[in-house]
Amino acid sequence: MMRRRTTLLTGCTALALALGTTACGGGPVSAGGGDKALDGQTVTVAGVWSGSEQKNFQKVLDAFSAKTGAKTQFTSTGDNVSTVVGSKIEGGNAPDVVMVPQVGVLQQFAEKGWLKPLSATTRKSVDAGFAPVWKKYGSVDGTLYGLYFKAAHKSTVWYSPDALAQAGVKPPKTYDEMLKAGHTVSDSGLAAFSVAGQDGWTLTDWFENIYLSQAGPEKYDALAAHKLKWTDASVVEALTTLGKLFKDKQLVAGGQKEALNTDFPGSVEKVFGPEPKAGMVYEGDFVAGVAHDQFQKTIGKDADFFPFPAVGGGKAPVVSGGDAAVVLKDGKNAKAGMKLLEYLATPEAAAVWAKAGGFLSPNRKLDLASYGDDVTRATAKSLVGAGDSVRFDMSDQAPAAFGGTKGAGEWKLLQDFLRDPSDPKGTAAKLESAAAKAYQD
Repeated sequence: MMRRRTTLLTGCTALALALGTTACGGGPVSAGGGDKALDGQTVTVAGVWSGSEQKNFQKVLDAFSAKTGAKTQFTSTGDNVSTVVGSKIEGGNAPDVVMVPQVGVLQQFAEKGWLKPLSATTRKSVDAGFAPVWKKYGSVDGTLYGLYFKAAHKSTVWYSPDALAQAGVKPPKTYDEMLKAGHTVSDSGLAAFSVAGQDGWTLTDWFENIYLSQAGPEKYDALAAHKLKWTDASVVEALTTLGKLFKDKQLVAGGQKEALNTDFPGSVEKVFGPEPKAGMVYEGDFVAGVAHDQFQKTIGKDADFFPFPAVGGGKAPVVSGGDAAVVLKDGKNAKAGMKLLEYLATPEAAAVWAKAGGFLSPNRKLDLASYGDDVTRATAKSLVGAGDSVRFDMSDQAPAAFGGTKGAGEWKLLQDFLRDPSDPKGTAAKLESAAAKAYQD
């Protein structure tokens, strides 16, 4: 999640992508525990993670290696996971396991016949430890294919406590209060928000929180399923609300042009890096991982969040996302891949990344004490406690061509809207045209 897509590349990942190889492998790290049933076998894993997220997931893979004797190789796909995995399958080089960041992509993979149903062991763990909503999003036509290992709480606005204190601002309760607070922060010398417009997925998240709160959950579900057209008045209203922020140069650090040249890690750096340019950055709980790992911020002291505020008299939104582990039929070692999923379904596996930070698990059997700070603990408790009332990220539910492809569909159209937010109705029409084509395909 993620969301999903931290785009800082480690040297190893960058080299792997340049060479087109499955590099950055982690082997067995210690002899402790397990029966070494997979000794000598290698499990290949692909996912969107890079930077600190990849590093922390490797710790989970290393724990699996220590337990089973299997070696692992992880490849970072970048944002276009569907395209990369598809080309690997066609080339006879399919990974065993893919960490899929979008429900729509999981459904696409299942419909193409690429996926193996999850084992009885994994299904039992899911039934015992996860709210039904996570099983629903991991299933296609009643068959469970995806295990949601990493979740995101994407209704969090992160801020520098120092910046807000200097401006005399307290965390707002409504969207209008948030924009007013933003102007006060701007008057004190910092821009209000750092916006990661170079990564189109962040803009979809802005829209989704506004839409869920303003239009309500029923319309959100209908739009997510494309049972409601994007030309609906509720969409135009949400775009109008978002456009007020986008076009306000006091609120967006560097204005629209700079926002379009800022990726997600860069947006976090503008708030928590050595030379702050803004007081707040909206994105999911994974902001904490970047703030801590890249900029050595103490979560709860140097970096904190407030819930995305209610818009226009609606309820405060709770939008989530997640990365689902799936097993590919064409993987050279799919059986060992299934064993990896059985491990990922345990609270033991989740605890490894929880301790490292920048992670939330939807597994309610994970002890909250596994998280390293009170802020993350509270976020995890909120997410797990929300149960089935959580609404999954809308763009992640869409076909990849509309909701999950760089430079296309919703990502590109919202980038165009950030560049020029003067015509919400026109943007809604373009979104509907792109959605209709993608859902038809």
